[in-house]
Amino acid sequence: MFLNIFQSGIFQWQFRRQLLVSLSATLITFCHGIALGWLSPMLPKLLSEDSTPLSFSITVAEASWLGAVISIGGITGNFSFSFLMNRFGRKVSIYALAVPHTCIWFLFYFAQSIEWLYVARVCAGLTGGGMFVVLPIFIGEIADTSIRGRLCSFFTLTMNTGILVGFVVSSHIAYHVIPCAAVGLPVLYALLATRFPEPPQQLIHWHREEDAQRSLRFYRRCDGPNVSKEEERAYQKEFDEMRAAILKQNKDADDNSISMGDFFNKRSLKALGTGLVLMIANIFTGTFAFINYMSNIFEAVQTQLDPNTNTIIIGAVQIAGTLASMYLVDRYGRKILLIASCAGSGIGAAAFGLYAFYVEELNADMSAFSAWLPVCLMAFIIFIANVGVISVTMVVLVEILPQRIRAVATSFCLGCLSFFAFTSLKTFPLMMVHLGLAATMWFSAVISAICLFYVVVCLEETKGRSMYD
Repeated sequence: MFLNIFQSGIFQWQFRRQLLVSLSATLITFCHGIALGWLSPMLPKLLSEDSTPLSFSITVAEASWLGAVISIGGITGNFSFSFLMNRFGRKVSIYALAVPHTCIWFLFYFAQSIEWLYVARVCAGLTGGGMFVVLPIFIGEIADTSIRGRLCSFFTLTMNTGILVGFVVSSHIAYHVIPCAAVGLPVLYALLATRFPEPPQQLIHWHREEDAQRSLRFYRRCDGPNVSKEEERAYQKEFDEMRAAILKQNKDADDNSISMGDFFNKRSLKALGTGLVLMIANIFTGTFAFINYMSNIFEAVQTQLDPNTNTIIIGAVQIAGTLASMYLVDRYGRKILLIASCAGSGIGAAAFGLYAFYVEELNADMSAFSAWLPVCLMAFIIFIANVGVISVTMVVLVEILPQRIRAVATSFCLGCLSFFAFTSLKTFPLMMVHLGLAATMWFSAVISAICLFYVVVCLEETKGRSMYD
């Protein structure tokens, strides 16, 4: 029975090349996850004058900026990689992602002051902002409609796996060993990227139709000597539909440049509005801040578990949530997962806020529950968020945006995501201090409820939608 899993779904023979290309492309998200996970266990060491692995220690204020400055790089990466993708195509952008990520590990290794670490975190933001723009679009364009959701979910799965690896290695491996081991991964990623072609949609835009035909044959495995007549007809039908749709979009415009009219029409405005709501759900339902301030949260509710143990548990739960999303997204659709995720995140945050209220405000004796209930509630929030608002958001964003404005509009939405992330990282600890953890968690629950209402009422199901509509 277990072996049958590898003969079905994304593992079917005709989809395996798409699967391998997606795994190759998302190696950079695994690398990025390691860089993200590196920070949380490393901060206490950097803050201590006695245990710092560097020639200097940092202050609490510097630590907060070290956490938040990644969002500045994220905004820059969103727009710079959008320009690269529109001007030079998907493949050049994929190669370029390796450059700032490689710089991260050199900066970490040779750091002489806090400014080196700031620049490294900005480079991490450049990589993250760029890959959020490039990879969902690239994978969405090469994937067959029936498996697009699952392949796009590899983006989140590999990043969460990287975060877990980052948690573990920065907790148990010497500071200067980690960069030496990690720096080879982006080089391997760039080498793997040489093995697959530009997506056919981009080649049609460049009027390179023969190359586009070869590209689509590569991704549909119709380039061998034993292609059946049925497979050939299916390939030709897909190519003709793709070509006609893209050429029509180009013909409808006065030229090949994007005009403001492409953005200010009913369909585009609704898609952009939905994209912004999804970005708000992704950040302000709380999970992004929860991951970054996990130790502070558990300290506030007086849990008995070790902070590093908590982070590793939550890292494993993230992976489980993403795997669940991959299994469900193409079977039951995107909308139902977003509904369940927004509802579950809201209920979980409200319950955690209630627990925090009893601990902080009423000083109730919760010792009978403190060893397991806080981490179980947080694990539920993180799991249910990764089933929907974390994993599915990028899939839906790529599918709802019109093809003509997809790259620029995705960059705009992800620029907003980076801004929201920066705002969340800077305000969450202030809200904990001035309003209390309970009120802060309840604020996240309210945002979840608002996003739930929008998803139920306004979001259309995008499962099976053509990428070049």
